[in-house]
Amino acid sequence: MSCEVRKMKIIIQKFGGTSVATPLQREKAARKVIEAQANGYSPVVVVSAMGRKGEPYATDTLLGLIKGLHEEADPREKDLVMSCGEIISAVVMTETLRGMGCQAVGLTGGQAGIITDESFGNTRILEVHPGRVMDYLNEGKVVVVAGFQGISRNGEVTTLGRGGSDTTAAALGVALGAESVEIYTDVEGVMTADPKMVPEAKPLTIVSYSEIVEMAHLGAKIVHPRAVEIAMEGGIPIRIKNTFSDAPGTLVCESSMVSKKTVIRSDRVARGVAHLTNITQVRLDRQHDVNEAGFLGKVFRALANAKISVDLISVLPETICFTISEGVVDKALGVLESLALKQEEIRITPGCAKVSVVGAGMRGVPGVMAEVVEALEDAGVKIFQTSDSHASISCLVMQNDILKATRGLHTAFGLGALTD
Repeated sequence: MSCEVRKMKIIIQKFGGTSVATPLQREKAARKVIEAQANGYSPVVVVSAMGRKGEPYATDTLLGLIKGLHEEADPREKDLVMSCGEIISAVVMTETLRGMGCQAVGLTGGQAGIITDESFGNTRILEVHPGRVMDYLNEGKVVVVAGFQGISRNGEVTTLGRGGSDTTAAALGVALGAESVEIYTDVEGVMTADPKMVPEAKPLTIVSYSEIVEMAHLGAKIVHPRAVEIAMEGGIPIRIKNTFSDAPGTLVCESSMVSKKTVIRSDRVARGVAHLTNITQVRLDRQHDVNEAGFLGKVFRALANAKISVDLISVLPETICFTISEGVVDKALGVLESLALKQEEIRITPGCAKVSVVGAGMRGVPGVMAEVVEALEDAGVKIFQTSDSHASISCLVMQNDILKATRGLHTAFGLGALTD
């Protein structure tokens, strides 16, 4: 099949589960597609499974069908059943568009050319062969692709992990040379904080790739970080918009992509506050240097072999501190005890959370940490541990303080008054 017959303006439009959950919501999503087509674009639509946990075709609901049938479900079979939610969604969305007078065709991830490895449950895209998508676009059809999935070179159906539909959209955007990737959700764009926690949170007009990746890794659930990284590598801008309004949303790009009239104000110290919950701090206190006899390496190698991810790592001569997910505490304790650590040497602090201030403009600016500490002190929040990067400062706090911490930092950095 030929790959490209004529030059066209391709746009990728990804709709999340809440955007396709009901007939009314799907109709609103379809109108965004038809509007893009009327504006001269050739849309490729990527859809997530319909609805959220508890709804008939949501991913968690489909997994529930096989829960308890065997001691541990086979990862290959789990991927097969999980992929069904997006396929159903793609067919329903295709028929919705056709019912509104729009020529459309639905494809699975594999049919759309998404080729992955075989790390079932969290595969990575190896390459994209978009020839079939291009052929349908050249016929004037809207192509609706099931997100979150692909196919291996051996023909196995695979899934891309949580947030994988964003990754599908970005990968197709790069492969097709799209004008942009639009991520549709149920909020107005990238917010300065979670609006459920901070009512005065504002949508940002423009953010850089690096800032949105940082926010996503630190808990902002607006877009998957891998999707942003793929788009950044391919130089494709992302726009995050609300399916149910005409708000312009948030443009994610680098400053070189923006017109001279619009500036990404990366000189601002902070652009947002993000948070993660359900964290446990682990502290190992030794009577001698943790570097002796390779002890430090043994600790982290043993945790890695047990597939336990660690974060907020601090190492002092006689102390090792790190955080883990609440769900793997018992497993981690078993690993540490296997290293002949005494019970009194292991201190566990459950019920923690990580709150982070994010902004590319903080790099090299003196006093940002002082502002963070003072804001949390003023809010009556105790800090247990910190970490930082060029674009963020994170603090470990108690989870029952996360609301005070988030609001305190949002106010201290003037994010409620932020305008672009």
